[in-house]
Amino acid sequence: MIDIADLPAVNATLNATSAVFLVAGYAMIRRKRVVAHVTCMIAALIVSAAFLVSYLTYHAHFGHKPFPGQGLARPVYIGILITHTLLAAVTALVLAPVTVVRAARQRFDRHKVIARWTLPIWLYVSITGVIIYLMLYH
Repeated sequence: MIDIADLPAVNATLNATSAVFLVAGYAMIRRKRVVAHVTCMIAALIVSAAFLVSYLTYHAHFGHKPFPGQGLARPVYIGILITHTLLAAVTALVLAPVTVVRAARQRFDRHKVIARWTLPIWLYVSITGVIIYLMLYH
């Protein structure tokens, strides 16, 4: 059984896994492997949803963890954290749902237009999530 105190490591792993599925999904659609693309993107959604549940669970029990670093590391961390948080909210609340709905409705012309924004932003959020974990806990 995983202890709640271990959830930050789980969260970083889920973020990294999401990034892997996103890159794989992109590679699959570039190769016209639509079923593999859909599978990867659904997996990225599921992993990201699991991250959100895990993240909220951890913070409900332990609250906010202050950044332990000093000097230049502090403004770098704050910059990454602010952009990560804002873009995560935009991705979760707007970009990902609209992208999925357009694909589900088979509006692939419109899906492709928004996916060109969703993918790099979602990747940034996933990767910076791992960076934030490393900066806070290691």
